[in-house]
Amino acid sequence: MGENIYHARLMFARPFIDSLEFAKNGKELCGEISLIDLPRLSDMLINSEGSLTYRVIGSQEGDSHKLEITLNGKCNLRCQRCLEELPYPLDISAHLQLLTAEMLEEIEDEGSIEDAIEASRHLDVLELIEDEVLLNLPFAPRHPEGTCAAPIKDLRQKDNPFAILAALKKQ
Repeated sequence: MGENIYHARLMFARPFIDSLEFAKNGKELCGEISLIDLPRLSDMLINSEGSLTYRVIGSQEGDSHKLEITLNGKCNLRCQRCLEELPYPLDISAHLQLLTAEMLEEIEDEGSIEDAIEASRHLDVLELIEDEVLLNLPFAPRHPEGTCAAPIKDLRQKDNPFAILAALKKQ
């Protein structure tokens, strides 16, 4: 089993796998990736500091081929209430079934959406990791109620604009 485990500390090369072969042979890929290497994620982050540890494990049960993805780390989101940094822990576990394009289309047509992806001979592991992170982030991240200040706390409205219009109308 030890020969099927690959460790990667990503600095230069992107890991690609033949997903079906990876699953059939019960291979495992684990490593660490910097958040800066996930460009689609950058729009959601206040900064690109930090990294994620990941593990991708392939398995086969009968005719079913699967990838299990585990991600751990922390990222810094922007609170939508105060616009300040919001540390957000990532502890993600996903089980994805590998399907042919035809089988995937059939499942989508039936409306029975499962956690499945198209099997690929050249699956980009970083893209897969980034997809899972993006799917698990909150739509509008916020600090808990009462723990952040409004971003424009010093802005006070001195005069009601409708009162000014009413005064102008009386002239």
